[in-house]
Amino acid sequence: MDTNLDTSPLALVRADLRDFGGYRSARSDRLQGEVWLNANESPWPNLADREGSLRRYPDPQPQALREALAALYECAPEQLLAGRGSDEGIDLLVRALCRPGNDAIVVSTPTFGMYAVSARLHGTRVIDVPLRETDGEWRSDFNALADAAVAQDARIVFLCSPGNPTGALLPIGEIAALAARLAGRALVVVDEAYIEFADAPSAIRLIGTHRNVAVLRTLSKAHALAAARIGTVIADAELIDVLRRCQAPYPLPSACTDEALRALGRDAALQTRTRIATVRAERDALAQRLASAPGIRRVYASRANFVLVRFDDAQSAFERLLAAGVVVRDMRAAPGLGDALRISLGTPQQNASVLSILEARA
Repeated sequence: MDTNLDTSPLALVRADLRDFGGYRSARSDRLQGEVWLNANESPWPNLADREGSLRRYPDPQPQALREALAALYECAPEQLLAGRGSDEGIDLLVRALCRPGNDAIVVSTPTFGMYAVSARLHGTRVIDVPLRETDGEWRSDFNALADAAVAQDARIVFLCSPGNPTGALLPIGEIAALAARLAGRALVVVDEAYIEFADAPSAIRLIGTHRNVAVLRTLSKAHALAAARIGTVIADAELIDVLRRCQAPYPLPSACTDEALRALGRDAALQTRTRIATVRAERDALAQRLASAPGIRRVYASRANFVLVRFDDAQSAFERLLAAGVVVRDMRAAPGLGDALRISLGTPQQNASVLSILEARA
């Protein structure tokens, strides 16, 4: 590593945004009072607003939610930014670090499509270092990722672990080594949307020693709050401060914050852990049964809440499932997956239906 490189996360931020103040909303200063006349809100609630609270703009970063999420993810509240799902986190990172028309990100396909979408919307090049499929397993070429990032002067390397759509978990030691090699050069972003299903350590533990690591988490999957759209970026506090200044005003609707806090309460959290265990057991049983079903070429080992399956005739399998009212994700447009479908885990009864359909000969 070049010892002359500035390894502060601020060095990776666009120079024109390092001192950017962003928009200061009426809630930014956290003023206290009895009569609120500073935000041009209606003095009366809407007739449909039974609690009479929706006329007020919400806190941009509710302290109770930040503390609850920090406790859940075992980080400090100042290392955390909550927003509109992981998608907003991806967008903010690209926006803050990548100069339109100049910089690049690195991805490994097949992977979550929003990394490339956000980059292209911001005029940022996308460098692809494809995953390698070896002996039925998906692996990242970490040396190639580092080489591409350095050669192309990329600002961000996006990793998905467990991968979507592969379900493969990336070794935490390899992620740490990549971050060390790219210190002062690029941010390593680890998308852990499915980590609860993997029973594996989070890359959040790397942030203390590798300031160029950021982690994306979400309440959409394991916590069953997809419609609430609560996602989190966890990173060095200096980088979080920059992202917060780049975020649009009032990103978290009060109703969504309230639901998230209830979902992180003791009873709901206990139920979540029980259901995660059920999903893991169902996932492994489904994969084992599908591996011997007619017309199936391969079922990939998964650490997420889905399985990726290759078929002799994916179109026929897709149509048979759909005819029975079962909707799965068609992955055939993704690089290297022209014969694949991704099947999310449902309830045990729903999973049994999938098996009965696919185990029956066409």
